[in-house]
Amino acid sequence: MNKKNEESNLVFYVSVIIVFLVVFWGVFAPNNFDMVANGLFEFLVTRFGWLYLMSMFFFVTFTLIIAFSKYGQIRLGEDDSRPEYSNVSWFAMLFSAGMGIGLVFWGVAEPLNHFVNPPNLTGGTAEAANFALRTSFFHWGIHPWANYSILALALAYFQFRKGKPGLVSSIFIPLIGEKRAGGIIGQLIDILAICATVAGVATSLGLGTLQINSGLNYLFGLPQNTVIQLLIIGVVTVLFMISAVSGLDKGIKILSNTNLIIALVLMVLALILGPTVKIVNALTNNFGAYLGDVVRRSFHIRPFGDNTWIGDWTIFYWAWWIAWAPFVGTFIARISRGRKIKEFIIGVTVIPSLGSFIWFATFGTLGIDLGLEIASKAVEVTETAFFVVVNHYPLGRLISFVAVVLLCTFFVTSADSATFVLGMMSSNGDLRPTTKRKVTWGVVQSLLALTLIVAGGLQTLQIASIAAAFPFTIVMVLACISLLKALRKDPFLKK
Repeated sequence: MNKKNEESNLVFYVSVIIVFLVVFWGVFAPNNFDMVANGLFEFLVTRFGWLYLMSMFFFVTFTLIIAFSKYGQIRLGEDDSRPEYSNVSWFAMLFSAGMGIGLVFWGVAEPLNHFVNPPNLTGGTAEAANFALRTSFFHWGIHPWANYSILALALAYFQFRKGKPGLVSSIFIPLIGEKRAGGIIGQLIDILAICATVAGVATSLGLGTLQINSGLNYLFGLPQNTVIQLLIIGVVTVLFMISAVSGLDKGIKILSNTNLIIALVLMVLALILGPTVKIVNALTNNFGAYLGDVVRRSFHIRPFGDNTWIGDWTIFYWAWWIAWAPFVGTFIARISRGRKIKEFIIGVTVIPSLGSFIWFATFGTLGIDLGLEIASKAVEVTETAFFVVVNHYPLGRLISFVAVVLLCTFFVTSADSATFVLGMMSSNGDLRPTTKRKVTWGVVQSLLALTLIVAGGLQTLQIASIAAAFPFTIVMVLACISLLKALRKDPFLKK
């Protein structure tokens, strides 16, 4: 076995051991796991909320400056290389991996939470409605996508332009040298990336499982309990294993295109059957409000007041997106060979943000228009909020059925994308990881998702994600510095 294989196996085994230790902790001492996670959550929010806010705004600023600078014309590959995938398939794959289940889970639930319980406003009012949509735009807009694009751009540049392994550690070669990046420091970075990826994906899979269970309960009367959730995870695990084993160009690409079509069908149904004019007006008004307020909100934290709401929502989201960055960034990098940096950044940040705005304006308005009483009932259980709302509209059962199908396809796509990425990360950046390694990671992430549900439900999922993301915030800031250092020396600039 050569040295590279030994190093990749070390990263793989250490990462698996760490993840399984967390799984065993959650299974055999759930109360202790929940207590420690809550303590860590409180500590990070109260002491380091400012770091999340400043880092995310820095990522937005950095990506936009790079896109419209002289570096924007550099290709992620040889100068004569061209994209592997069409724009539609590329967008479908990156959107499915980047948001997926989260959009369906929170598309109704988040706006209604802010509508019912807005900070410093009266719930159920027009001001609360606008605050709800504007806040949802902020949490799901350009910030998360800029966060993804940081690692994706750096990975694609070093992988396809410089011929380095598709590992997070490769990004740091300009800062620490190739020897250290391939040594113990680089291995620690890659292990951290894998653990952050597993935690972030497990969070999303847990959310998806809870909502699929609630949808099946609404449609077919299946009970909402751990046994049913175990069965859901088991069935979906088999499906995404089949997809992951079939490869990127078959399983993941086809499923992602299917996701995009089903999501468009669901949104068009909601637009036609819901208050169409109000949806369009809400999109127009709150898009403008978002643009006018995005800088101030990016730094909003109370130095002399209570930051509970900011911690529970904005800082949680920023930590969640950062936890997803290694996975989504690696996947987006893998499918972006041959694109110019400017085209890449606009495609990864601006266009998906617009899609999120339309989604939240549509489904948020669908819920808000029903009034405070129904909205309050809907948010009692986050997983069922979507189904409670659409039940009050014509063809509610049809919309619910389409939503459950979309949840399942998003679930499979997110999981098989993550399985593919984890296989790459733990195989020295191999663009075609072995079936054995992909299957192993598929089982691991499904076990972790189920464990987190058993250990404490949604709250524990949120907290675990924040804990995993924290050290990676520093890693990503350093990645920006390293990428800029490499871009300044790119031969294209001399031409």
